[in-house]
Amino acid sequence: MKEYIIDNESNKIRYHDLQGKDTPILFIHGLGCAGSFDYPEVAAQTDLIEHRRILIDLLGSGFSDKPDNYLYTVKDHLNYLYKFVQDLRLNKFIIYAHSLGGPIALELACKCKENVETIILSEANLDKSSQGSSSYEFGTCNEDDFVNNIFDEVVNENTIENSMWAATLSVCSPTAISRISKSAVDGGNPSWREILYSLKCKRTFIFGENSLPDDDKIELEKQNINIEIVKSAGHSMAWENPKGLAEAIKKGILYAQGL
Repeated sequence: MKEYIIDNESNKIRYHDLQGKDTPILFIHGLGCAGSFDYPEVAAQTDLIEHRRILIDLLGSGFSDKPDNYLYTVKDHLNYLYKFVQDLRLNKFIIYAHSLGGPIALELACKCKENVETIILSEANLDKSSQGSSSYEFGTCNEDDFVNNIFDEVVNENTIENSMWAATLSVCSPTAISRISKSAVDGGNPSWREILYSLKCKRTFIFGENSLPDDDKIELEKQNINIEIVKSAGHSMAWENPKGLAEAIKKGILYAQGL
């Protein structure tokens, strides 16, 4: 694992940098997750093994630092990732992002238009969070209540039914989870959907088979966005079918290359 200093206060994100000769893929995880937890098995699949694969833990998650004085908005994550990809000299790279990692990826792609070969999203947030989603429930809570009480309750409630997410959520900063959730509720301006539709690079959106039907599938197809489906998986596709997710990501890369 490597680390990268993101600011003048020496806060660090940590990441795996798995070498390969093909175009680098930057993996951006979702809410309460971590690249170091979600993507090693995905990145190890035959379909992706020739690519350089960069698996980050966003600030406040996984093995990265967790300062309480950080704002943790989508744009704050974007800002340090923009410097990160510049310092890594990623002249051409692919972005893959899942769920609430999607808004961060879209903002980054918008800022790195000349460098992004393609963007591949899996069940990503395209609109401001709405009732029924975890980010809405977290982001509409009073921050102190969430940090001091609700966070531990959420971890405990998910320990049996959703143990993988409970495990990775438990090592996240409650402050970070609260603040990025609020950022998701506030949405983007322009919206993340508008950013996705405006990007000139080839775009792929991945659904888990068990998440379908989804009205967004038809809407995205109307916008000439390539759709891939991961069999025998739902939203947690990286855990449920890592081989299938790797195959879907590879199909998105080949689509962007016209193959």
